[in-house]
Amino acid sequence: MAIIRRPGRIEVSSDPAPAPSRQAFLLLRTVFTVAPIVFGLDKFTNVLTDWPGYLAPLINDIVPGTAQQAMYAVGIVEILAGVAVALLPRYGGLLVAAWLAGIIVNLLLIPDHYDIALRDFGLLVGALALSRLAVAHDGPRAP
Repeated sequence: MAIIRRPGRIEVSSDPAPAPSRQAFLLLRTVFTVAPIVFGLDKFTNVLTDWPGYLAPLINDIVPGTAQQAMYAVGIVEILAGVAVALLPRYGGLLVAAWLAGIIVNLLLIPDHYDIALRDFGLLVGALALSRLAVAHDGPRAP
């Protein structure tokens, strides 16, 4: 027997599916909170990689400042996206998905980065799944 929390109501179900669904939600919420924050912070240190190298020349020509300065802005947005997922996963997941769509467009403008764009498309789908799971698992808490 499982207790299912939905916005505005609580149901009891003998279906064992809610437990794996809740686990999937928590796993996605954790990953999409931690990863953007870690990668966002790394935009300031370039420990994991040389992030300015991932900025398409066309985008670099449009944004003001240097590629590294653009990466500072990217890092701030990524940190905020991770915090949004932690606090409001239903909407934070959508924010991360939209952000990943922008990253994909940027990567498609760089030759030989199509594999990374494809990987980020998979992450985008995961962020959308998080947002949908949050509808069922992040509603009002039972007393």
